[in-house]
Amino acid sequence: MEKEIKNSVDKEESLNNEEPTENLEVEKDENVEDCSVDSKADSDYNLETDQTKEEIIEEGVDCEPEFQIRILENKLKEQEDAYMRINAEYANYRRRTSEEKSSIGLFANEKIMNELIPVIDNMERALSSFEDKENPLYKGVELVYKQMIEALNKNGLESISSEIGEDFDPNFHMAVLQEENSDFEAGKIVMVLQNGYKLGNKVLRAAMVKVSC
Repeated sequence: MEKEIKNSVDKEESLNNEEPTENLEVEKDENVEDCSVDSKADSDYNLETDQTKEEIIEEGVDCEPEFQIRILENKLKEQEDAYMRINAEYANYRRRTSEEKSSIGLFANEKIMNELIPVIDNMERALSSFEDKENPLYKGVELVYKQMIEALNKNGLESISSEIGEDFDPNFHMAVLQEENSDFEAGKIVMVLQNGYKLGNKVLRAAMVKVSC
């Protein structure tokens, strides 16, 4: 009897020992299946990633020539703009230096011109004092006067226009007298008292005039 009981106990223990082994084999099979699924997913992801990289590289290769052309065009445009600016600056420099040279040469004579203007006034007074215009002395003074005016004109001296009946211009005329005159409108020159002169665009002396009011 004891022998039978012992045999039954041993049989139950052997059965209990066999169940975990079966469970372990089942779990092992499940883990193998999970690993195979994960490996397949990783393989698919790597394949997609490689394809994406290849597409990006191909697009970069296709776009590179166009990108290089755009860069070269921008550089060329910048160089053209720089050249145009330099050319414009040089043209302005040449114009400015030319004007400065002409101004220096012109206004270098300003002092002597101012000193000769009173001489011109005196010669004009001398000529106007002659009653006999056929007098040889008058002819001689007139000849010297014309030669001097011609020489001064060549060096830039000009007489300011101040004819009777012209409009009064405060930039070139100095009104020292005013009078009502029915023959002229207001603001007209009715008499020239002293001639005015300018050197280039610079007024050396304004013309002294009488103006109608």
